[in-house]
Amino acid sequence: MRNAFITLLLLLILPISVSAAGKNQKLYRWIDSEGLVHYGDSIPAEYAELERQIVNEHGITVDVLRAKMTAEEIAEEKHQDDLRMQRELERRADQALLATYLTIDEILMHRDRRIELFEAQARVTELYLRNLERRMSVLKDEASGFQPYSEDPDAEMISTDLADDIASTKQTITRHEANLQRFQNDQQGIVARFDGDINRFKKLKGLN
Repeated sequence: MRNAFITLLLLLILPISVSAAGKNQKLYRWIDSEGLVHYGDSIPAEYAELERQIVNEHGITVDVLRAKMTAEEIAEEKHQDDLRMQRELERRADQALLATYLTIDEILMHRDRRIELFEAQARVTELYLRNLERRMSVLKDEASGFQPYSEDPDAEMISTDLADDIASTKQTITRHEANLQRFQNDQQGIVARFDGDINRFKKLKGLN
């Protein structure tokens, strides 16, 4: 009862206080831990972390300053923001999927074209690798009569040009082997992505 009386009294004198303070003066309203309503043109330090409202000359709330959040509240707010962002991204992906394809056959056709591209890249790389491996075999045969490839302790040291040629060919083989593996991984990723698109398309269209 006492709290209600104090609140009523503050509401009665509020317009007078605001008028006296001037229209450009902000007036705050906040509630303390005991439920008492306070008004003032500034926030005392002990209430700085509480939620407070900015009111106009009629006592109507025009803005709300949120209370300082705990670490748990901050983490939960971030989690909810992440969920909203994820849902929005999924919504946009669904719109793009439905706008791009009319049937599952269209998805399969697009998938097969992408797979053909990776397979063509892999075939070219495999052919190039076979040529490099043949060249490496020739170079090693040539280097077999020189140190450090020869078992003859009296053999001459390999020439710089031949050693550089072997090293360069080896590096090129390694690079193209990595490219081939990347093509194969990308192809598997494409298949998995299109499988996901097909399953999502079926769900959106209500297909079995």
